[in-house]
Amino acid sequence: MKTLTEKLVYIQGRLKAPKNQRNSFGNYNYRNQEDILEALKPLLVETGLCLTIEDEIKEIVGIPYAESIAYLTDGNETKKGKGEAGINVNKKGMDIAQSFGSSSSYARKYALGGLFLIDDNKDADATNTHGKSISEDLNWLNAGTEQFNNAKKAISSGKFKIQDVRKKYKISKEVEKQLLN
Repeated sequence: MKTLTEKLVYIQGRLKAPKNQRNSFGNYNYRNQEDILEALKPLLVETGLCLTIEDEIKEIVGIPYAESIAYLTDGNETKKGKGEAGINVNKKGMDIAQSFGSSSSYARKYALGGLFLIDDNKDADATNTHGKSISEDLNWLNAGTEQFNNAKKAISSGKFKIQDVRKKYKISKEVEKQLLN
C-alpha cells in the first residue's frame, strides 16, 4: 500500500462498524459517528493516515443545516466525504445547542459513510416502518441456549458473522458481546 487510494481501499474493505445502538421507540438498530470512529482508529493507525472533520453551518431558503466534510490524508494527497443534515431549531425537548450538535453528528456520520463506503442499505432512515419492526417475527437469541452455542461456534470458526446471526435472531448488546468474546 503506497498511495492514498490504495490505503483508502484497504480501509474500505476492512472497516466493520456494526449498528450497535438501539432506538427502542422506533424499534431499530443504528450506528452513530462514535461507532464509526471507534472502528476506524485502528485502521488509521495501521495505514498511517490522518482523518479530520470540519463542520460548517449553512442556510438555504431560510433553513439552517450542518455541513460536515471528512478529510483523509497521507500528508501529500487528500480525499474527502461530505454529509449534510438540516437543523430544527424548534425541536421539542432540545435546546438550540443540542439541536445544532445533533445535526452536526448526523452530518458527520454521513460524511464518514460516504468516504469509507459504509453500507447503510438497511439504515433506519430507509427502513423505518414507524413502529412496525421488520424483525418482529424473529425470536430473541438467549445466552446459554443451544442456538446461542451454535451461533458462537459458527462465528468463532469464521463460517458466520454477527450480521448472519442477526438475520435469524434478535440480539441484545449483552448477548452480542458474549457471542463475540
